[in-house]
Amino acid sequence: MIRIWDAETGAPVGKPLAGHSSGVLSVAYSPDGRHIISGSYDDTIQIWDAETGAAVGKPLEGHSEGVSSVVYSPNGRHIISGSYDTTIRIWDAETGAAVGTPLKGHSWGVWSVVYSPDGRHIVSGSNDNTIRIWDAETGAAVGKPLEKHSQGVTSAAYSPDGRHIISGSYDTTIRIWDAETGAAVGKPLKGHSKGVLSVACSPDGRHIISGYYDNTIRIWDLQTGAAVGVPLKGHSSGVPSVSYSPDGRRVVSGSYDKTIRIWDAETNAEVGRPLEGEIASILSVVSSPDGQHIVSGSNSNTIRVYEPFSHQPSSSCNPPHAHSCSQPDSQGWVRDSDGGLLYWVPIDCRGGLHSPALIAISPTPHGRTVSLNFEDFAFGTAWTEIFNSAQL
Repeated sequence: MIRIWDAETGAPVGKPLAGHSSGVLSVAYSPDGRHIISGSYDDTIQIWDAETGAAVGKPLEGHSEGVSSVVYSPNGRHIISGSYDTTIRIWDAETGAAVGTPLKGHSWGVWSVVYSPDGRHIVSGSNDNTIRIWDAETGAAVGKPLEKHSQGVTSAAYSPDGRHIISGSYDTTIRIWDAETGAAVGKPLKGHSKGVLSVACSPDGRHIISGYYDNTIRIWDLQTGAAVGVPLKGHSSGVPSVSYSPDGRRVVSGSYDKTIRIWDAETNAEVGRPLEGEIASILSVVSSPDGQHIVSGSNSNTIRVYEPFSHQPSSSCNPPHAHSCSQPDSQGWVRDSDGGLLYWVPIDCRGGLHSPALIAISPTPHGRTVSLNFEDFAFGTAWTEIFNSAQL
């Protein structure tokens, strides 16, 4: 089953996805959003139906220690897993069968695995302080290990264009690497006295986010390596997982403090209230491909699915002749795909419509979260013809 949490009230709806016998270290969505995968301290991987919450097939077994990281290939055909047993494994996403032999080369546990955007390579980060690149088709190591970190590599990510690899380490630094040559790019990104637990790259490739043991999150400029704005503060314990929403407008963070927080990627301001209710440390968070859900794995052995805007109106856009939703134009009108007028947004509420456009307007200059109420909705070609001051 799936447990959904209302972001406004914090009330749970439904039940968590239960099946693992130990903490869930990593979760990920399939590219089409139909499935969720989870890796656990119990040495197994489980595939779940994202709609029903039912387990799909039997657990994937083969690792001899905890599965620290799982991810789908870009085409959705394969799953890769990294484990504390020092190996990486490739699985057939449809059958659950192991593909080839384990990838071996690390001398300590593997903490992070990721596919290149084109699906040709796999990158792994390990407690042996190195990053390795692998050929996804043959499983062969590509080049030499990337060696600059002085402590374990906790997290790795690719830039969306596949040109760079980003790594975070217990040595408190973030490093950027040339994915083709393996050379370090620029100086390490420094800003904290405690270890980096997680890194991710924005969908547009402009920024890096990082979660730290010091309870904060930072945003960095990928091109210059400079910190962007002030640290994001709100968690009361370390942040082992950070990710971007698919549209890049939100940052999602999971913490040992048992909460998930959502942040505005442009302003660094927190959006809404923390998602609470988990009874154990949250170890992994990720957004669904459509941006409507957040899935988390925790030390409570369960996976939970959240609807962060479930208290607000449906995201569908269905007035007459409307085929799609868009952002307000220069005069504040939101139009359908044919250019027809749908509704007008007051100037102080045009801080950015959450996608899809009819969900919410947040944040406003006054720090309010604004929902659209259609109880008195009316159509018209000019606001002066439909405006009724008596309703104010």
